[in-house]
Amino acid sequence: MASSNSKPSSNFKQKLFIVSLLLLSVSLLAIVFCFTPKPHPPTQLPLIRIQNKPKWFDLFDLFENEINGGGGGKNKIKVGLVNVVDDDDDLIRESVPSSFETVRVRFNKVSENLRWEDFFPEWIDEDHKWGPPTCPEIPMPPRTERYEDLDVIVARVPCQASAFRLSGGGSGNNRDLFRLQVNLVVANLAVESGWVKPDVDRTVYVVFIGTCRPMVEIFRCDDLVQHVGDYWVYKPELKRLKQKVLMPVGSCQIAPAFAQTGEFQFQFTFHISILSKFPLFITCKELWRYYMSQSTLKKVNYTTYHQREAYVTILHSSEAYVCGAIALAQSIIQNNSTRDLVLLYDKSISSKSLRGLRAAGWKTKWISRIRSPFAKKGAYNEWNYSKLRVWQLIEYDKVIFIDADLLILENIDRFFVFPELSAAANDKTLFNSGLMVVEPSDCKFEDMMLKSFKIASYNGGDQGFLNEIFTWWHRLPKKLNTLKVFNKPGDDKHELPDGVYAIHYLGLKPWMCYKDYDCNWDMESRHIFASDSAHKPWWKVYDAMPLRLQQYCVLTEKMDKRIKKWRGIARNAKLSNGHWKIPVRDPRQYNVVKQ
Repeated sequence: MASSNSKPSSNFKQKLFIVSLLLLSVSLLAIVFCFTPKPHPPTQLPLIRIQNKPKWFDLFDLFENEINGGGGGKNKIKVGLVNVVDDDDDLIRESVPSSFETVRVRFNKVSENLRWEDFFPEWIDEDHKWGPPTCPEIPMPPRTERYEDLDVIVARVPCQASAFRLSGGGSGNNRDLFRLQVNLVVANLAVESGWVKPDVDRTVYVVFIGTCRPMVEIFRCDDLVQHVGDYWVYKPELKRLKQKVLMPVGSCQIAPAFAQTGEFQFQFTFHISILSKFPLFITCKELWRYYMSQSTLKKVNYTTYHQREAYVTILHSSEAYVCGAIALAQSIIQNNSTRDLVLLYDKSISSKSLRGLRAAGWKTKWISRIRSPFAKKGAYNEWNYSKLRVWQLIEYDKVIFIDADLLILENIDRFFVFPELSAAANDKTLFNSGLMVVEPSDCKFEDMMLKSFKIASYNGGDQGFLNEIFTWWHRLPKKLNTLKVFNKPGDDKHELPDGVYAIHYLGLKPWMCYKDYDCNWDMESRHIFASDSAHKPWWKVYDAMPLRLQQYCVLTEKMDKRIKKWRGIARNAKLSNGHWKIPVRDPRQYNVVKQ
């Protein structure tokens, strides 16, 4: 007879298997929901019930309730129509209640002879040797028309096939000048209407219509209060938006330092209310001329609006850049920065390295790394999309991201004033993602993650992807992210230019070489990255470090063998730069560690 402890019957096994499958299914479903971006609940407005055909009366009822308290207000609600086609215009005017007044905003379309490259050139004369750089014109509404008292702005977003792909259908190029123009027109109208009276902030709503969404670089997802079908309703934070409209129309000019906003006076000589003296759509050049004409005024005291700000770097996939991150932190601290230092790291960073990083000044935060969808397996940039985690640092209003192979040579805290996304130029119309001003946002991170599998990166890494997301960006001076590359004919000495704020060490990193010279000189293929004048500042920071931090910059056997190998090859080839002749006195050569 079978005992009570005998094996379960086959029927019981089947039931157990079915229960296990159900539990597994529930677990997988929970994981899916955890990783699915959560839609932003309406913060100000109720749901807009719009079907296939636009129900304009729903919109009008909506804003009448929000702005005039259900029709009890005394003033008419003024609606500006931007790039609205005739059919939509007629439909709006037919359905508009008596409490509304519509006005069609007129402006000349940007010239078809202009290209995106005209507004985002690869190079500009930053030193003004031939005069200040200028930008082509993007026409705004004429100043003879007064649109400064709008309550609602309705705009149809131009949507080419490429822009539609960017919105959700796949890889595409989102560099359309007319689309940029419409977004800038709307932004200017909203800002001007928000400050009809200098000391009173008005609420201005913006409605975009179209299969393509408005530009995320200008209209933040954090300000999106409702999205249904082809309708995007925003309540923009006007102080942030005002800074955007003070920016140049492209990277054809350096972003001006006077484009500050918030509850403070300008850092220069005049108060923010001075802007109210100017007509609509003042250009940066005109504002600069005014400032120069008032330059004899005494500098005023001002109260700074205290934002939460931090410098951020990231380490993932290996410990090769731990020493670089320690030197980066020390270089920021040695230049008397007052901002937080935050380092994101993944499971590849050991507890010993974390102790050194924290001792160097970093506040550390663990992340799960993100694979670059378009990078080859095992490539150097396979996990570079981990940099997108920077946008999840919502405990800060603004951060300056810095790659761990940069070194800061002077205090750059003042650059926190610039808006997202501000960066130095790289090549073509692109920016370099090694140093960027970023405004963290959960919804922005979620949006980028959704697009990461649809938008191809030209280099397979984060830089190519971010340049497709932030096509409208603001140029910071190249001396803030001086790429250590020397490819001009006849430049044999490879001297670092004067006035550099930060060096971006391309090629073999300083801690991977001897202190005595830049070992990029030993390899002809890396000569463009070789520079003794750039090498020395890094070691100056190293020498000023506490000894307990210097131990994290030791030479490994692999590094030492590579240096000696190529030093011997350079000696046999008798390379003309002669660096192979320099006697090596770096004490680290006697304390090589196995790895």
